[in-house]
Amino acid sequence: MTSAEIRPSPAGELRPCWDPRRQACVPALTAAKENTPVTLLHALRHADEIRAVSGTTPGESVALIEYLLAICYASGSGPGTVDEWLAQVEDNHPLTTAADWLESRPDEHWNLFHPTEPLGQNALLTPFIDRLGAGPAQLVIEHAGDYNQFFDHHHLEHPAPLPAGAAFRAMLTQHAYGPGGRARISGQETLGPTLTNLAAGRLGTRIRVIALGQTLGDTLRLNLVPLTGDPGHFNRTWTVAPEPRRGFLSKPTGRRVEGPADLHTVLGRSILMRPALTEDGEPAVDRVLLGAGELLAPLAPHHMPDAVYEKASDGGVKPLRPSPSRALWREAHALYAAVADRDHGPDLYDRLARLSGRRLNLWAVGLIAKQTTALTWVSDTFPFIPGRERDLRYAAERGSLVAEHVASALSRAAYVAWTVTYPNPKPADKSGQISRFDARPEHWAHTEEPFHLLLDDTAAAEDDKAVDAALVEYADVLAGAASRFLRKRLDSLPANARGYQARAQAVRRFETDLSGAAAPDELKGDST
Repeated sequence: MTSAEIRPSPAGELRPCWDPRRQACVPALTAAKENTPVTLLHALRHADEIRAVSGTTPGESVALIEYLLAICYASGSGPGTVDEWLAQVEDNHPLTTAADWLESRPDEHWNLFHPTEPLGQNALLTPFIDRLGAGPAQLVIEHAGDYNQFFDHHHLEHPAPLPAGAAFRAMLTQHAYGPGGRARISGQETLGPTLTNLAAGRLGTRIRVIALGQTLGDTLRLNLVPLTGDPGHFNRTWTVAPEPRRGFLSKPTGRRVEGPADLHTVLGRSILMRPALTEDGEPAVDRVLLGAGELLAPLAPHHMPDAVYEKASDGGVKPLRPSPSRALWREAHALYAAVADRDHGPDLYDRLARLSGRRLNLWAVGLIAKQTTALTWVSDTFPFIPGRERDLRYAAERGSLVAEHVASALSRAAYVAWTVTYPNPKPADKSGQISRFDARPEHWAHTEEPFHLLLDDTAAAEDDKAVDAALVEYADVLAGAASRFLRKRLDSLPANARGYQARAQAVRRFETDLSGAAAPDELKGDST
């Protein structure tokens, strides 16, 4: 009996059965750099033959990695101490124990379309899905659009079936990253009024950092937290849990997380998917109901060992959030500060610092949402070499300072050009007129690549002089490019006396700012 065949349900109707343990659902980048979908069991048994998980979005890849980590925790195959973690990482300890545990689970526990205990879903929504469900596009964060129940969701009525593997990955991504807002279903008609109140997913409001190794197995071992206590319950379905899950008649207090297996499988949404078949007869989903899921109490720091913290407006600290106006590379100094300033607790960066003699990449991922609408995924990677944390932090801080100063110089130059060009402006026109001469967008778009080259050069540097020289070279590249961007903006000025004056004064102001007393030393060619 295969896991994908059609089986009768207790009610007598025929239902497809789909089991991610034995059906390909993990997009894997092989050693030959080919994208090949594999099963959960294959991903664990052959983790050291797979380069990486290569989902369609960064969030999907993170959700799959988190699910594989949860299986490792639930199987008891993770390390118990930091020393054991170090030994497993250095010895490429196989993940066969986790695979054996997963394979030994009852088949009915891993059926995505089980009639009463569907994997990752809330079967209590079954009586309502035919009448109130939407097309499967609602399941995919990037396709759903605005979650507001009063928004035009005409596109969600399209019934084209979504293959089971894609639906499984979209479900995991929803549980982890689903934006807040209002569900499209009526709570009064279903399980209660609070079913429509969608809380943001546990990773939806912060940057998640994952240490990337040479293979998937390496990545999983690097990110496993040493665990001496209970890993917590593996949340495989809504209706099976040690304690009754939340109701929907009133807003519950957030529950405390039991452990990492529980945390990485929290059911952040109440989801139910109606099974169907594609034209080729493969299991798929053609209708979806999506409402509020579990509500968690604020997570303790040990449940966020990767978190990068920034100062909050109240003087405290909070996990770094993705920003629509600042690219992730502009926050690299905060990431390296988290590494360099670790207090030798059981966090990710303290453990990574013990891996002498090897280079890793830190992969930062976040979801940018505007109110109830997911806008875009942001992700970036940053080099990390144990023992070089402070050099990397210094380069990131100085590199960010240089970039900010160049941007400010461009802004002031644009203002000078505006004052000469428009001597009697209307207040309402000011912003648009200044933006005509403002080359900051080009500057920020250009600076990402030189900044990453600076970090690579710093990681390869043999001494402080090499780091300083890399910073001076980086500053020279930024200054030269910014000068070109500014002059191209000023080319729109008319060829008359006022245009020549505006161009000359703007360029002079820009050059003065780059060489003045307030300019970073690197912009003045000083590497000492």
